[in-house]
Amino acid sequence: MPRTVAFVAPFGMESTLRFVRAMAALEGVRLCVITQESEEAFARNLGGADGRGGRASRIARIRDAHDPDELVRALGSFGEVDVVTAILEPLQEPLAVARERLGIRGMDAAEARRFRDKAHMKEVLRANDLPCARHCLARSAEEAMAFAGEVLPLVAKPPAGAGAKDTFRVEAPEDLAHWMRAHPPSPSRPLLLEEFVQGDEFSFDSVSVGGRHVFHSINEYAPTPLQVMETPWIQWTVLCPRELDDPRFAEIQRAGPRALDVLGMVTGMTHMEWFRRADGSIAISEVAARPPGAQFTSLISYAHDVDMYAAWAELTAFERFDPPPRRYAAGAAYLRGQQRSAGPGVRVGAVRGLERARDELGSLVCEAKIPRPGQPKAQSYEGEGYVILRDESTEKVREGLERAVEILQVDLA
Repeated sequence: MPRTVAFVAPFGMESTLRFVRAMAALEGVRLCVITQESEEAFARNLGGADGRGGRASRIARIRDAHDPDELVRALGSFGEVDVVTAILEPLQEPLAVARERLGIRGMDAAEARRFRDKAHMKEVLRANDLPCARHCLARSAEEAMAFAGEVLPLVAKPPAGAGAKDTFRVEAPEDLAHWMRAHPPSPSRPLLLEEFVQGDEFSFDSVSVGGRHVFHSINEYAPTPLQVMETPWIQWTVLCPRELDDPRFAEIQRAGPRALDVLGMVTGMTHMEWFRRADGSIAISEVAARPPGAQFTSLISYAHDVDMYAAWAELTAFERFDPPPRRYAAGAAYLRGQQRSAGPGVRVGAVRGLERARDELGSLVCEAKIPRPGQPKAQSYEGEGYVILRDESTEKVREGLERAVEILQVDLA
């Protein structure tokens, strides 16, 4: 009998569809989809331009994919469901509630909260002597200002934020006071404040099966995600080094799996962000119980010469994963419009440096999404396009990424 997998995908974004298509292609799976799009629109997007991207056995449309009641009703229409999954972080808690109500195996509500509520997450980590930044969940302006009086600089973010989204840096108490006049914290809408950790930032992307840590990959950001969010025009890179035995990674390879244990990870992929300070100490920033975004899953695929989208599907559907060896270094350069300010309706005007980049980097390029003239300016930090490089030499990939963001320039119009 095939296993019925229900995939919750509110919209047919390409980043989501890569995972849905991988699940659709998996033998022994009956794929059902819950979406906010029309059945026809989602089926068309899932199939792709050539119609061969994949298909779902059933598609159920609901009004709000974050509403557990609607999820339960849609899941009930599929008959017996073995697995309920999604890759978007805000869906993890409502999915957990739906699983509990229907008795479906998988992450429960308490576990989902430990990953989604970043203040609660840090409390759990700190209670287990795991390194993380000092923090405060401020429910009033007075509580926020008291913490700022002790810890500066700091960053402020919503408790259920994802990565650097909606995060800002506070250098002085008056900066925080000014911001809170427009966005006052309250018991129902608290503000998460945490120490601004200065150092190099990395990811720790992992796979767990049955509560056992079986695989991880490490990526290096340049510059940090917060700097990328603060500077919308800057082009950034992520490097997936070939060497995981680098001494810089020793501490996270001890702390990372233990953090997943105390947070309650059982089976799935996770994305952890962490810092390494100048003195060599580390701090875990936050952990998400989902596959990494921003092309990270593709980088892991290229570094290990496997299809990690297909591996994720098999892990999710059947709780099976065969850890691959790391064969290459890989990296992504994210291409973003260079204008310092850009209003609504801005589009890509031109991409400069393409021929030069082909001449210098062509042998390293394994995937590219080059911005097209006329396409709208992207609303996300990933930018208008990207280039992925791969080689056996980590330094060659690092140098190639640096050249890519120097040579390729996106003009907005």
